Amino acid sequence: MKRLKALLQSEAGSAVPLLAATVLALLFANSPFGWVPDRLFATRLTVEFGGVGVSKPLLLWINDGLMAVFFLLVGLEIKREVAEGELSRPAHVVLPIAGAAGGMVVPAAIYAVFNWKDPVALHGWAIPSATDIAFAVAVLAALGERVPRAAKLFLLTLAIVDDLASILIIAIFYTSDLSTLSLVLAALCIAVLLALNFSGIRRTGPYLLVGIVLWVCVLESGVHATLAGVVLAFCLPLACESGMPDERPYLRLEHALTPWVSFLVLPAFAFANAGLSFVGMTADMVRDPVTLGIALGLFVGKQIGIFGGAALSIGLSLAQRPRRTSWPQLYGAAVCGGIGFTMSLFIGTLAFGDDEHAPLVRLGVLAGSLLSVVTGWTILRLSRSAPAV
Repeated sequence: MKRLKALLQSEAGSAVPLLAATVLALLFANSPFGWVPDRLFATRLTVEFGGVGVSKPLLLWINDGLMAVFFLLVGLEIKREVAEGELSRPAHVVLPIAGAAGGMVVPAAIYAVFNWKDPVALHGWAIPSATDIAFAVAVLAALGERVPRAAKLFLLTLAIVDDLASILIIAIFYTSDLSTLSLVLAALCIAVLLALNFSGIRRTGPYLLVGIVLWVCVLESGVHATLAGVVLAFCLPLACESGMPDERPYLRLEHALTPWVSFLVLPAFAFANAGLSFVGMTADMVRDPVTLGIALGLFVGKQIGIFGGAALSIGLSLAQRPRRTSWPQLYGAAVCGGIGFTMSLFIGTLAFGDDEHAPLVRLGVLAGSLLSVVTGWTILRLSRSAPAV
């Protein structure tokens, strides 16, 4: 039991619940009980206070509600890195930013090449541009000391920059018709959050209460509701009354949310969205431009874009290769950046709201991510670290 607990609390173990939920979703989708998840996630849940409420199927409560908690955690991680982590040091930021930029542009371009003639399919151009932090970091963590710590930090920081860019993409390109009233109310909520910050309120309770109202307003505005989580994270205060580093509100909230996200939010999302039935799968589905664009964008585009962007910045003396990290290890880390899974599936739900494209998105994401896992792990397993300078 002690070993199991230690595994689940480690970087590699954090991806175990997500992987288990994915396997379970695939098993259900390819069994006689495939109707069970469909009926479960179609169940309508209503939350109402004083005649005002929200009524949605369970699937949308997960995708719009629980994923807002995930994005709150992502926002807190970005805040921590900017305040005191790798993103706070200009000299250490260039390499992951260059890799993240290449890792978003090249996969999007590959997807666009396959789907250029189909305006509907082209709407999914951002799907292969995302990196899954949990899975990508878990692959490197599972290799232990074979991978230098600097290489792990490079991939972690790159994934965080990637997530920040994905947030901006969702906000700009994946919004529906906007409601002026709801946007005004959301802006008032943000003003209240900022007022709480500037007035010296350090307890997280008031921020979370306003954050819930903000989530409802954003949900009704047409902008995707998960962005409320990011806004809330950025509005939380940096300092605390006691002055103790570990007592900072955003750090305490991050530590509190991490197990909930790892063991509930992401597994629930994976179970609800990763189910792909192989019954009736045809060669046309495998050859479909959407499937190929996503799979090749993740597997080929990510490694070319990340490694190319990083190598270019090093070649131009704008950045340095991570300490004790050899070129093959840097390339292996770049390949692991092609593990898109959670974020890719999430963007896919935003890009396509129909049943026609859903299996193509799942097939492409699963294929591209699996190829990236196997290839990246193999390269890193066989590579040796560079000598310490």
